[in-house]
Amino acid sequence: MTIVSSDDRSRYRANPTVLAALKSPRLLTREVLAGLVVGLALIPEAIAFSVIAGVDPRVGLFSSFIMAVAIAFLGGRPAMVTAATGAVALVVAPIAPQYGLDYLIATIILAGAFQILMGVLGVAKLMRFIPRSVMTGFVNALAIFVLSSQFPQLIDVPWLVYPLVVLGVVVMLLMPRITRVVPAPLVSVIIVTAVVLVFALNVPTVGDQGELPRSLPSLFLPDVPLTWETFTIIAPFALGVALVGLMESLLTAKLVDEITDTHSRKSRESWGQGVANVLSGLFGGMGGCAVIGQTMINVKESGARTRISTFCAGVFLFLLVVVFGDFVATIPMAALVAVMIMVSIGAFDWHSIRPSTLRRMPKSETFVMVATVVLVLITHNLAVGVVGGVLVASVLFVRRVAHFVTVTRTIRADAAHYVVDGELFFASSNDLTTLFEYADDPERVVIDLSGSHIWDASTVAALDAIETKYAQHGKRVELIGLNDDSGSFHGRLSGGFPPA
Repeated sequence: MTIVSSDDRSRYRANPTVLAALKSPRLLTREVLAGLVVGLALIPEAIAFSVIAGVDPRVGLFSSFIMAVAIAFLGGRPAMVTAATGAVALVVAPIAPQYGLDYLIATIILAGAFQILMGVLGVAKLMRFIPRSVMTGFVNALAIFVLSSQFPQLIDVPWLVYPLVVLGVVVMLLMPRITRVVPAPLVSVIIVTAVVLVFALNVPTVGDQGELPRSLPSLFLPDVPLTWETFTIIAPFALGVALVGLMESLLTAKLVDEITDTHSRKSRESWGQGVANVLSGLFGGMGGCAVIGQTMINVKESGARTRISTFCAGVFLFLLVVVFGDFVATIPMAALVAVMIMVSIGAFDWHSIRPSTLRRMPKSETFVMVATVVLVLITHNLAVGVVGGVLVASVLFVRRVAHFVTVTRTIRADAAHYVVDGELFFASSNDLTTLFEYADDPERVVIDLSGSHIWDASTVAALDAIETKYAQHGKRVELIGLNDDSGSFHGRLSGGFPPA
């Protein structure tokens, strides 16, 4: 569907614009403070996602810094935050432990190239073909994956880790009731870290996981052989990153559109995410996509509306890590596990499994959601689960629509009148030939298709077969009521099929 406007560009114009925010001290202060809060909130999750991906914390922090700054200039949705995410970390998790960091970086660069290609080809427009039940399954599977990825941090560890995790979760549950000015995950991390430092508790820390950044990232060219074998290793992961990243980013963009009552440029966001991922890889990052949680902090809680906030988020994130790197290294892993547990709980769509929802929702919708989750858990690949979920939803939809076709027969004077109602395509037209009384009908047969639409060649072939069968009985068929599109389609293909 194409929407025509007297000034189409006005639909995508940011309100307020960056220039307007720079000229207004009040708006500029709001944007900068929003960026500061988001930058703080990104630190614990960027480190936690690095652990999921099996790389040093600096890899996730570099990625969040580079992508947040890059998307501020390149993205199609102002105020949407892009950084290292659990969805991408889960897709690339097997690479670094099995093949090394260089293969991970090569995967991210290739994924960015795929996203640029998808953006140029307008693949973002295909997002509307992903049913809500598949998206729900995607989100639920992501939440389950994020939770299960924390198990290694909870197995064979000092017993003090468990009460620290509980403390972190309790703090995050209570903080929103006290204040929402400061992100609850940040407060939780600070309190749990303070307890560990004050009582000198011996538990695993972020510093144990690897090196933290001390300076700006430098150019990183992955040392991998440029061979077909390398491509076959990284391409499946890269395609998974590209698809999962775009789905999560475009879903987040749609959410921000609704909150701000503005429009985003989906195709620009697609190739912008791709360029950001390429830059992330070239400077040693692990890639990422839009992050729903931090975007909601930026847009909903802090009231940010421009690209200034996302740019500031990336800059503040890096400055905080470089300046307070020694403190970040002392953060206990238990604090990050608590954060990821709450991320998992918050991401899961609990409404989708409520008994009242399950009773009200069509069984096919629930089946598609469950199928998507099961496919993701079996394959350990979010992209495979989404594609499989779309296929299952398509089959069920076709099956349901095919049953809506009805054929009504009446005898009027010297003619048999058939009224066909419903959408005619391969699934519904295959049995169409069995619904006519070839031997018993009079010599003139009228088939009224005014309540139908012909969608494919299978239907034209079925109508030809009906006419042929009546001709074998010495009877003639008259088709009436075809709309313009159906009439043109039928006229172009009719008579071009061999007899059945």
